Amino acid sequence: MADYAKLYWWSNDGVRLHARDYPGDSGLGDAAVVPLVCVPGLTRNARDFAGFAERWAGRRRVICVDLRGRGESGYAKDAMSYVPLTYVQDIEALLADQGIGRFAMVGTSLGGIVTMLLAGPARGRLAGALINDIGPVVEPGGLSRIRGYVGKPSSWPTWLHAARAVQEGNADVYPDWGLEQWLAMAKRLYRLNSAGRVVLDYDLRIAEPFRVPGAEAGPDMWGALAGLDGLPVTIVRGARSDLLSAETAARMADALPGAELVTVPGVGHTPLLTEPEVEAAVDRLLARLDAG
Repeated sequence: MADYAKLYWWSNDGVRLHARDYPGDSGLGDAAVVPLVCVPGLTRNARDFAGFAERWAGRRRVICVDLRGRGESGYAKDAMSYVPLTYVQDIEALLADQGIGRFAMVGTSLGGIVTMLLAGPARGRLAGALINDIGPVVEPGGLSRIRGYVGKPSSWPTWLHAARAVQEGNADVYPDWGLEQWLAMAKRLYRLNSAGRVVLDYDLRIAEPFRVPGAEAGPDMWGALAGLDGLPVTIVRGARSDLLSAETAARMADALPGAELVTVPGVGHTPLLTEPEVEAAVDRLLARLDAG
């Protein structure tokens, strides 16, 4: 297991934020080896990227972010700050705090939306991106499924109970998983509270922006995606995904000449980024990044 440091910084509105900071090889001596900044999905946290980070850490710096209200990051006073444009500002604050010039983004689901929105303001600094199972168009069925569970309290007496609950809610996403994998996923999603109960590891108020009328009408995401034009980009889609359709993924690849589209068979929303198909694609993406 690769070692990491706990990295903390402050948002513009005073939230203390956290990331796991996996070091690169300080002996490389090559400024072209850009760090990877990994941003997870809506209810997820930095632990989601543990397998991914351990695959590439040591060769390059990998920073895995806990968005505000998740994991070890602080909870926001204003629940209406749990929106993508605020998350973009939080990532910009991280880059400034760490003095990072050029970097590449790895965004899963909500993290992919943050990546697209960051592409414009970070033009000239953003070296490339991986977008995992999200696009400018989010399928209504998948969005409805997310609204059905996000923000609802969940508490279990043991990790096994939590794992069984996670399996019940995600069996269609990972149909080939066994108990060991469900337990691992539960330990990424949940934490132990002071009473010894297994509870969700995020601020349940992240659901509040979803309840605002007209919340679906966000920024122009096709315009945001265009900010990645000319950069090395990998688009990952789970073949069973209910959030990113095959048609939208293909349109994204067409909109970004040179982008690589990778479909992971037998997986829904979202791929873990440790699948062999994805690891091979990330190797190719990093080679393009390092080639300048």
